[in-house]
Amino acid sequence: MSKILACIDASPYAEAVCDLTAWVATRLGWDVELLHVLQRKSAVTARNDLSGAIGLGVKSELLEELTRMEEAHGKLAMESGRVLLATAESRLQAANVAEVKSVHLRGGIVETIIEREANANLVVMGKRGASSEFATGHIGSKIERVLRASDKPMLVAPQRHTDLQHAVIAYDGGESIARAIALMMDSHLFDGLPIHLVMAGADSPERHGQLEQAVQLFKQSGAEVSSSLVAGPAEKVIADCVAAHPASMLIMGAYGHSPLRNLIVGSTTTAMIRTIEAPILLVR
Repeated sequence: MSKILACIDASPYAEAVCDLTAWVATRLGWDVELLHVLQRKSAVTARNDLSGAIGLGVKSELLEELTRMEEAHGKLAMESGRVLLATAESRLQAANVAEVKSVHLRGGIVETIIEREANANLVVMGKRGASSEFATGHIGSKIERVLRASDKPMLVAPQRHTDLQHAVIAYDGGESIARAIALMMDSHLFDGLPIHLVMAGADSPERHGQLEQAVQLFKQSGAEVSSSLVAGPAEKVIADCVAAHPASMLIMGAYGHSPLRNLIVGSTTTAMIRTIEAPILLVR
């Protein structure tokens, strides 16, 4: 049975992750695994322990206090995770998702997600995590690490989910977007939604030909499809197109260049996740 791995935490994105997961699951009839990972934090680190600068007797008492604090924090975090999962499960069931399984684990967040995705067909995450209020203009570090390590399609949830009315495909003629289109053809996820393909760059017969081939694929499947070839930087062209199609999902390839090249010249993938307030389906 096909399955969605929906990763939630205590961030403002958790509700949108659930709602977007429910939208996909009910359209495709897929099961859902809800995952919450409890990353252990040291109370000593959290308190910026300076016990080395004080007497041994006081240091011993302080370490005992910090140990008790860490144990209490761990129990509270575990119970908070259970409540979070139970609430998310109820939200999915209320949205008519047939099969929901909750998984609560301790460990590294990125490593656990990569391990659990082995049995999933799609991963859903919020664009930022529990510390999102401190980095509202940035992509979450965990999601970027998962994206670079994962080989599964990933759906990135914005802070608020609305009923989707369009699908926008950032078409570049590459292998990743070709695989994304093949996935779209093989499923009913976008049935009934108008599809718009946008290509950024200079106008040329070759680009027009590439774009028209993709358009014809969708027309053969009976989809309502349109396209545009717009000169300009990919980040701006794609963002403007998504803005012109309200309540849309963006579909694009993920990280076409090496991590070193991305570090030097930036990444369209990262820029889109950071700036666009719409769901983004990323395919390698």
